[in-house]
Amino acid sequence: MNESNLIPNSERTPKERQEIARKGGIASGKARRERKAFKEALLLALDTELENGKTVQDVGIDALILKYIDGDLDVFKAIRDTIGEKPTDKIEADVNSEVNINIELTDD
Repeated sequence: MNESNLIPNSERTPKERQEIARKGGIASGKARRERKAFKEALLLALDTELENGKTVQDVGIDALILKYIDGDLDVFKAIRDTIGEKPTDKIEADVNSEVNINIELTDD
């Protein structure tokens, strides 16, 4: 992007800012509708019953559990996070008089 062509909002007229905000709102609404439609289609597909009496969701869960049993750490994390057991990210800051900041992110 050519930054010399960018105009800060402080240099725009209120009408220009309003028009930009309106376009952003329209685009945001469109994106929300698309995400909702995708989610609904995916949920419908997951509820599809297969010939063996199981749903697509059941088969997916079975596959995850088999990988979990094999020791797949990524599957373990996905299951843990999905059932609401994801640990919180901790940010620790040590600020002294010289304003040196040490930040450590941990995934406990």
